[in-house]
Amino acid sequence: MGHSHSHNHSHAHDLNGRNLFISILLNIAITVAQVIGGLVSGSLALLSDALHNFSDVVSLIISWIANKLVKKKASLKRTFGYKRAEILAAFINASTLIIVAILLIFEAMERFQNPQEIGSNLVIWLSGIAILGNGFSVLLLKRNANDNMNMKSAYLHLLTDMMASVAVLIGGLLMKFYQIWWIDSALTFAISIYLIVMGWNLLKDSFKVLMLFTPESTSVDAIVEDIQRIEVIKNVHHVHIWQLNEDEIHLEAHIDFNKDIKLSEFDIVLNEIEELIFHKYEINHINIQPEFGKCDAKDVIVQD
Repeated sequence: MGHSHSHNHSHAHDLNGRNLFISILLNIAITVAQVIGGLVSGSLALLSDALHNFSDVVSLIISWIANKLVKKKASLKRTFGYKRAEILAAFINASTLIIVAILLIFEAMERFQNPQEIGSNLVIWLSGIAILGNGFSVLLLKRNANDNMNMKSAYLHLLTDMMASVAVLIGGLLMKFYQIWWIDSALTFAISIYLIVMGWNLLKDSFKVLMLFTPESTSVDAIVEDIQRIEVIKNVHHVHIWQLNEDEIHLEAHIDFNKDIKLSEFDIVLNEIEELIFHKYEINHINIQPEFGKCDAKDVIVQD
């Protein structure tokens, strides 16, 4: 029970991989169109938008590679396989998302001081195409963005670019028809602040997983109390709880028994612990070291 792997996860990863690949192709096409359009129209706004799109392509490729690596089987050299690949991709992409947002803030300040007219019909049309392309990619990835950090990081990168294109389009239209020069900078600044907040939360979450921190929804004290309620157990100590990836939470602990029980009796207790911890705390990998009269530190958390 504790070590089963659902085929649904594999199917979800296949869908994620397909959606990421479609998004990569769309964004490459948008980037090429924006570079050509920027050079033809002489628009710096469009060229900078193309640069943001290119950063999306890079982040999507990182997410796609991580999605492929995660499916690789474990081996003697890699006993966990590449199960952390997607968490690492999320951490890298969240970092670049924050960097892109900070660069956008500087760009918005520069444009605010020296407004650039975005009056070209070509710029307006191309930013509209970018919104449609990125909007489709955002919809493709949105479904799994809440369950998977890697998909969320890719989704946020695409959302950034879609919102930046919206800012260029609105800015272009307002400049063309109403000569309102500051709107593009104001929208870009607001989008950047939003992205820094979202990126920071994702960076923090992926960092906690990479550092083997106890998941926030898991209470070590409550788990220890529940296990110690089992009659034959005297003490639970040397506890470690960590998240390997989105699908797996691991628990290891040393357990003191009141008496010198048989191995077959320990198996019955172990099944009881696994049932309890899996159903109540959704921890699906449990490793217990049984002890009787062993002289070692009996603290719940032991620093080696």
